Amino acid sequence: MITLALDAATYVGTVAVLDGARVLSEASVAMRGADEERLMPAVAESLRRADLAVGAIGRVVCGAGPGSFTSLRIAASIAKGISTGIGCPLYAVPSLGLVVAGSATRAGRYAAVVDALRGEVYVGVYEVTGGAVRELSPARVIAAEDLPIFAATDGGGAVLVGPAHGGRGPHARDAPALEELIRARGPVDLASWEPDYGRLAEAQVRWEAAHGRRLADA
Repeated sequence: MITLALDAATYVGTVAVLDGARVLSEASVAMRGADEERLMPAVAESLRRADLAVGAIGRVVCGAGPGSFTSLRIAASIAKGISTGIGCPLYAVPSLGLVVAGSATRAGRYAAVVDALRGEVYVGVYEVTGGAVRELSPARVIAAEDLPIFAATDGGGAVLVGPAHGGRGPHARDAPALEELIRARGPVDLASWEPDYGRLAEAQVRWEAAHGRRLADA
C-alpha cells in the first residue's frame, strides 16, 4: 500500500511517500520564516519524484503533535484535504513516537523530548522492541530542568532522545515503525480530528490574558 506520511510538529515539516516500509521519496522544508507555505509543494514534489499520482495514495499518516500550533494545523489541513479529496483513510500518530523511531539505536525504553519553549518540553515515554515503537505514556508538558528526574522515575529509567539529546526531530519517513500503533488506533474521523497542540496557541493566551476570560466563552 502507498502511504503519504506528513509531520510538522516542529519548525521543520517532513514528507515521505512509502510503499509499505520502503521509502520512495522524502522531503524536509522550513515551516517558519518563509514567505510562502512550503509543505504542500513538498508533498507534490515527493509524489512526482516517486512517479505517483495523488490517486495512488492508499492512506495518509499524519504526525499529531504536540508541537508548533501553526505548523501542526498546516500539516493536518493538508492531510485531511487529501484524505477527503481522494477518499482514503487518515491515521494520526504521536510526533514523539516518530522522534523515537528515528533516534532509537536499540531495543529499550525511551523518553522522546521536543522543545515546548518557555523553559518547558513535551515528553512522552516509548518502548522499542523488534523495531516497533509502542507508546507507554502519552505526551505531557514539564519543565526542561525536570527531565532527568522524569526519565528516571516516571520514565522508568528511559533514555532521553530528541534534537537536544543526541537524536533527531520527528520525520515522516519513520512512520513504518509505528505500524502497530496505527493499526491499533485505526483511522481518525475526518470531520472532527484535530492535532494535539500540547497547549494553547500564544495568540489565544495573550487574548485571554487581555480580556480576562476564555476565548471559547467569547
